[in-house]
Amino acid sequence: MERTRKIVLISLLVSLGLILHFVEAMLPMAFIVPGAKLGLANIVSLMGIVLFGFQGGFLILMMRIILASLMAGTLMTINFYLSIAGGLLSFLFMYGAYYYLGKRFSLLGISILGAVFHNLGQIVTAYYIIVNPGIFYYLPYLILLAVPTGLGIGLVTYYTLSYLNRYFVKGVEHV
Repeated sequence: MERTRKIVLISLLVSLGLILHFVEAMLPMAFIVPGAKLGLANIVSLMGIVLFGFQGGFLILMMRIILASLMAGTLMTINFYLSIAGGLLSFLFMYGAYYYLGKRFSLLGISILGAVFHNLGQIVTAYYIIVNPGIFYYLPYLILLAVPTGLGIGLVTYYTLSYLNRYFVKGVEHV
C-alpha cells in the first residue's frame, strides 16, 4: 500500500507541476525582464525533495520538464535545454541545502537558492548555445528577480507542506 501511495503522490505532483507550468506561460512577465518567469512549477520540485528525497524529487523534476516540453512542442529545442539545465542545477543545490544544511536554511532560503541557481544554469547553458559572453550581463537582473520569486515559491511550499503534514502526510521534517 505504501508504494502505491508514493506513486500516486508523485503523479499528483507531476500533474500539478504541469498545470503550474502552463498557467505561468499565460502570465505576461516579459515586460519586466525578457524571458523571466515566476517559477511556479518549482513548488513541486521543492515539495518532491522534502517528501521523497533525491530519487522522488528527481523523478518529479524530470517528468515535469519532459512532459511539459512534449505538450508544448519544445522537446529538444533551446527552451528545453535551458529548462533542463536550470532545473537540474537548481534541484541539486536545493537538495544539498535541504539535506546537508537543513538546520541552517529554511525552505524559504532553499527556494531562493534554487531560484538563483536555476537562473545561473540557464545563463551558462545559453552562453554555450549562442557563444556570446554578453549574456552574462543579464544575470544580475535575473538574480534580482530570483530573490522575491524564490521567496514566494518558498512560502507557498512551506504552507502547503505544513497543511499536508497536519492532515495527510506525517513526518515531514523542517516544516
